[in-house]
Amino acid sequence: MSSRHVLTAVAWPYANGPRHIGHVSGFGVPSDVFSRYMRMAGHDVLMISGTDEHGTPILVQAEQEQVSARQLADQYNRVIVDDLHNLGLSYDLFTRTTTRNHYSVAQEIFKTLHRNGYMIEQTTQGAISPSTGRTLPDRFIEGTCPICGYDGARGDQCDNCGNQLDPTDLKNPRSRINGEAPKFVETEHFFLDLPALADALGSWLQNRADQGAWRPNVMRFSLNLLEDLRPRAMTRDIDWGVPVPLPGWEENANKRLYVWFDAVIGYLSASIEWARRTGSGDEWRAWWCDPEAYSYYFMGKDNITFHSQIWPAELLGYNGQGAKNGTPGPLGPLQLPTEIVSSEFLTMEGRKFSSSRGVVIYVNDFLSRYDADALRYFIAVAGPENQDSDFTWSEFVRRNNDELVAGWGNLVNRTTSMIAKNLGAIPEPGELTDADHTLLRTTREGFDTVGGLLEQHRQKAAIGEAMRVVGEANAYLSQQAPWKLKNEDPERMKSVLHVAAQAVDDCNRILSPFLPHSAQRVHELLGRSGRLTDRPAVHEVDDLDGGTAYPVLMLDEERGEGRWESEPVTPGTRIDAPAPVFTKLDTSVVDDELARLEERAG
Repeated sequence: MSSRHVLTAVAWPYANGPRHIGHVSGFGVPSDVFSRYMRMAGHDVLMISGTDEHGTPILVQAEQEQVSARQLADQYNRVIVDDLHNLGLSYDLFTRTTTRNHYSVAQEIFKTLHRNGYMIEQTTQGAISPSTGRTLPDRFIEGTCPICGYDGARGDQCDNCGNQLDPTDLKNPRSRINGEAPKFVETEHFFLDLPALADALGSWLQNRADQGAWRPNVMRFSLNLLEDLRPRAMTRDIDWGVPVPLPGWEENANKRLYVWFDAVIGYLSASIEWARRTGSGDEWRAWWCDPEAYSYYFMGKDNITFHSQIWPAELLGYNGQGAKNGTPGPLGPLQLPTEIVSSEFLTMEGRKFSSSRGVVIYVNDFLSRYDADALRYFIAVAGPENQDSDFTWSEFVRRNNDELVAGWGNLVNRTTSMIAKNLGAIPEPGELTDADHTLLRTTREGFDTVGGLLEQHRQKAAIGEAMRVVGEANAYLSQQAPWKLKNEDPERMKSVLHVAAQAVDDCNRILSPFLPHSAQRVHELLGRSGRLTDRPAVHEVDDLDGGTAYPVLMLDEERGEGRWESEPVTPGTRIDAPAPVFTKLDTSVVDDELARLEERAG
């Protein structure tokens, strides 16, 4: 891939509580690995997201915690920003949906869709909680699917058969909040006219299918959505959210834009906010208006509908590309996603994550006891990339000890220890042997192999290949046995340790997108200066348009200098005795953590 503008659009974590490791395994770590690699490979990456802060779930949680919706959003926005920072996620901007900038962009998209004829007003049946009088959003209603009979269907779709539903379609509907049967009342709302966008949406999806680049499960699900397109409500009876920007509606305190309508627009509004904060003016257009730019959307599989159907439909309607035609608004024409990169689900010890049931471990809790790179490694090598996977403490400890510590950590430690103890600096090599050339060729080729897999979003295969190269370097050291050569052939020992230092440096660069924290430590152990990879930083900022202050994640001003290629090590570079890069975990961790889990689950 030649150098391009690459948008990494990362699913917006919901600000009604701290995020657990299942969440970041789907949207967080995979998007960061991809973005770090693409930057090192020379692309102009814009990685953006933020906290999703509107909708009924926020109101429900705020009521439980006896605070206002805004106070709840403020609280968990800060918690989530800190968690993602500590995990090392390298956002160009991680913001929130309660900014005035976001309101303005979301309202602009709505107004243009309305002007182009793709927002139609209809009378519909709205679900109300009889006990509270509060609107129940589609996803807060469950019942039996009228098509396949699945009992856990939601009010917007059935995850079992994939069909789009309305709450009134469900048999025996019930509220997920308190189990009561909802009351249905007539109400006026604006609907996105998906049937008028069906041909354009279908052509776009078929074009992507013909290219064969998407994960098959994502494409199959997306194409199936085309079979039952119907207008979909994009406003709600609720007082917490973005006001509907039309006369007669914006004055109504109980009508707001649907949280999923405005949340996906956050990718665009965050890009615009980034440009405004960095003083780059309209530079955001390079990622949104250029047909040659790439855009990749990272999420869990439960969000596919909104990214392969609703968001593309909003963009098509905004551009005036549906059956009703129309003209683009002042922001457009805007480019549709290049790929929807959806992960499956992560379970924990064979059980579905559930905060309410205590089957959970939150990111901040995890990182208070274990290294961020240990979690990142587990997600990369054993996460839910293309099928559901299970996090178990025994497997986490095994991966950490047998692979990170005994494999990669051991290679780093014994190479730098031998150089520090015997020479004090990286040696000048003598004439290289076939074994030396073979290892150096293997590590150099690793850049192409691992990079190619990362571009295809095959991160499990990529880190597997990277660790295979680490294994080759460990085998080389064992075979060459430089510790025996100190007295037998000191010149040969220098060549072996020079080659080993080069192999370690190459492997470190290849692993750096997965393991950014330890990569910097290894970079410094090898006597390198500066930053190898980008580092996120938390900044306290004021709302650009006069709202309240809030924290954002942005990249540190000192940017990473590492490139996706082998860089020769320099003979004479001082090497000091190393400290261990990774922490070996005692097997008692497994029993301790299982006991914590059972105590929480009660």
